[in-house]
Amino acid sequence: MTTKLNDLHDNPGARVKRVRVGRGIGSGLGKTAGRGQKGQKSRSGVAIKGFEGGQMPLHMRLPKRGFNNIFAKEFSELNLGTLQAAIDAGRIDASQVIDAEALTASGILTHARDGVRLLGKGSLTAKVSLKIAGVTASARAAVEAAGGSIELPAPKPEPLSKDEAKAARAAARAAKAHK
Repeated sequence: MTTKLNDLHDNPGARVKRVRVGRGIGSGLGKTAGRGQKGQKSRSGVAIKGFEGGQMPLHMRLPKRGFNNIFAKEFSELNLGTLQAAIDAGRIDASQVIDAEALTASGILTHARDGVRLLGKGSLTAKVSLKIAGVTASARAAVEAAGGSIELPAPKPEPLSKDEAKAARAAARAAKAHK
């Protein structure tokens, strides 16, 4: 059976008219508009998520576990395969030193965060010189096998022991006294 243009219509129930609550008793949803009687939940702007009527809520009854390390570094991760694909596509020059700025400028990474960490997924055939914040052992082996090199930032010196710190302060005071 062919449909005529003047017979086109939606399926029954495809468009449901919005219920206008609080518009008289004849609608069946007048006066309290389906919200029951008075009280906080009949008003607008109520958010009582997790409230259990004064009883200690479940999220407060359960024990806490773990912690968030505020000093943890958040690295942007880059796989070897992604780097090789970018070199093959000509988005990044393998003859130059590749660092976080070069990776973000070429669009491989959206942002460098606290530095770039190279991961070993995929394979690398190009000889590259990388200057990044971190690298896994497998990724380092793959870069060096391809003839490349990786330069990592110098590690921070170990903090002095209490005795060494005390001796350094004493030496600084002595040097100041000689001036």
